[in-house]
Amino acid sequence: MGELWPVPDVLAYLAGRWRTERSVRDLANGLEGRFTGVTAFGPLDTGGLISRESGAFTWQGVTRPAERTLRYEPGAGPGRADVRFADGRPFHGLDLTAGHHVADHPCAADLYRGEFTVRGPDRWRTVWRVGGPAKDLLLTTDYVRETPGGRHPGPGRS
Repeated sequence: MGELWPVPDVLAYLAGRWRTERSVRDLANGLEGRFTGVTAFGPLDTGGLISRESGAFTWQGVTRPAERTLRYEPGAGPGRADVRFADGRPFHGLDLTAGHHVADHPCAADLYRGEFTVRGPDRWRTVWRVGGPAKDLLLTTDYVRETPGGRHPGPGRS
């Protein structure tokens, strides 16, 4: 899929609308589902971004509307963000200065491990592995900017 794409300013990179496609695999029983929709990153009144994901999720032949809201608040530097749930609870840190990041989020007895990979100015991916007593999931999400030629100039360009 190409080289990693370092991101000097994560909030500027994410801003805008992204086509979103996610596969969900239950590794315990082999079932698979799919989400297709849009994720819009818009400004938060307090700084940072709010991401609103909306679309359709199909599981075992049944398609339903699905949505999720997350907050991306400024982190310790411009390549970093603190990701929070819509209600403000912490989710994970995000550092894309190298174009790649791994984050953990413990949730009750489960562990969510996310891998974030930036592949270009208009393309990035997350892979979440969820393990615990009741879960054994792999969620792979591809994001493609709806308007190519995003704000990020790329490695070695200004």
